[in-house]
Amino acid sequence: MSGEGTAPSTGEGTEEAAAGGTGIAVTGATVARLARGVRLREDPVRGQTVLLAPERALALDEIAVAIVKALDGERDLDTIAADFARQFEAPQDQVLADVIAFIREFSDRRLLEIVR
Repeated sequence: MSGEGTAPSTGEGTEEAAAGGTGIAVTGATVARLARGVRLREDPVRGQTVLLAPERALALDEIAVAIVKALDGERDLDTIAADFARQFEAPQDQVLADVIAFIREFSDRRLLEIVR
């Protein structure tokens, strides 16, 4: 379930780990959303979905788009991973590990914010 721009899987999905530089632990109980000023948009010229932030844009693959769309600021990562595990018929612990790695990397880039 690794998407473009995602960090490699850490293996253990429930293990707490600090989001690099932020000091915030990202776990299955974490709730995240797009950071202020960041938007998900279709780029008709390139024919792909991009994450737009002030003075930058990042092209996303299908899985990264699915993760970003799932980050509603209300559901925790355990719930999101369970939904993806069913949808992609993949082991939930591996899906959670991949989602956590994605959240860490994109929050380090200040594209996502941790709600709790």
